[in-house]
Amino acid sequence: MSDVIFTNEMDEEMTLNMGPHHPSTHGVLRFIIQSDGEIIRKAVPDVGYLHRSIEKIGERCTYPGYMPYTDRVDYVAAMFANECWATACEKLMGIEVPKRAQYLRVISCELNRIASHMIAIGAMAMDIGATTPFMWALREREYINDFIEELCGARLTYNYHRIGGVSFDMPKGWADKVKTWVDKFVPLMEEFDRLITYNEIYIQRLANVAIITGKEAKDWGLVGPNLRGSGVKWDLRKDDGYSVYSDFEFAVPVGKGQFGAVGDCWDRFYVRSEECKESGKILQQALAKIDEHPEDDLVGKLPKKIKPEGEAYSRVESARGDMGCYVIGKGAEEPYRCRFRTGSFTAMGIIEAKSPGLFLADLVALIASFDVVAPEIDR
Repeated sequence: MSDVIFTNEMDEEMTLNMGPHHPSTHGVLRFIIQSDGEIIRKAVPDVGYLHRSIEKIGERCTYPGYMPYTDRVDYVAAMFANECWATACEKLMGIEVPKRAQYLRVISCELNRIASHMIAIGAMAMDIGATTPFMWALREREYINDFIEELCGARLTYNYHRIGGVSFDMPKGWADKVKTWVDKFVPLMEEFDRLITYNEIYIQRLANVAIITGKEAKDWGLVGPNLRGSGVKWDLRKDDGYSVYSDFEFAVPVGKGQFGAVGDCWDRFYVRSEECKESGKILQQALAKIDEHPEDDLVGKLPKKIKPEGEAYSRVESARGDMGCYVIGKGAEEPYRCRFRTGSFTAMGIIEAKSPGLFLADLVALIASFDVVAPEIDR
């Protein structure tokens, strides 16, 4: 809970400590808040409570052996960190990924995107005071956890992708079960919209709160739903065309200021809700098209010795936006350097700039609308 550290009697401002174990900071994050009563004068993020030197660990592992560690970059959407590391290594070594493996990557990642967004929008509603949507979201996420567990044996940290492809093919009958669920899930999101997205009380609580314009979002380096919530139509799946996303038809939702100004907290919530529907559409298409490549290998042709030289940078559209991985090889079994760029870290920078004038309760809404996870910030 927020604890008063001291009171300056001269200016009547309080310095409050929010975190690092406050439930609405979504991880071990701490915010040092200067406030005049309920009005925030400044909120400064204090990070570093979850630093594990994960990038330094990468310099002590072989290229394939580092894959399980990448799950810990973002434990809510670990599949994307798997893919980011794999694609960076593939660029570095000139490896071609078989088509079936690419489809399996898309299927696994889009399932994980929905699962991550279910946590994001469910927890945001709960932070604001609505508990039922969180239970609704967890119910759908559990279906996804079951599917992914059948696919790769894990429910949270997957270690599913491999350099050159994926580790397992779909189990027999798995695709039909996922299809059945997706066909129900996409229209079911309309029920979720009636429950909370277009709930009048929820709209009044979030509309016009912590507005971030498109220019501000770009200047501060926001990515993913946080960038698109400010009306900027930028999605690596469309604009970079990596993997096989060019084979699918899907929309890129953006904030429109439907009930307030473009880029408010409600817009960021809305974008994630709509992205779940679009991910469902991608899954429907991918599950239909993967049968066109039944005999493909699951892993491409790898060099006899994985001792690459050179450097490569890879980007994927994670659940939290543009995730990048930079790797340098110097002819050894271990990378000379590896580095991740994450959306949660860039989102933290704008909080101090946007916090003045907000109510204390609005800071909770702002943090929740960014969908930050602590491992992406500290690494």
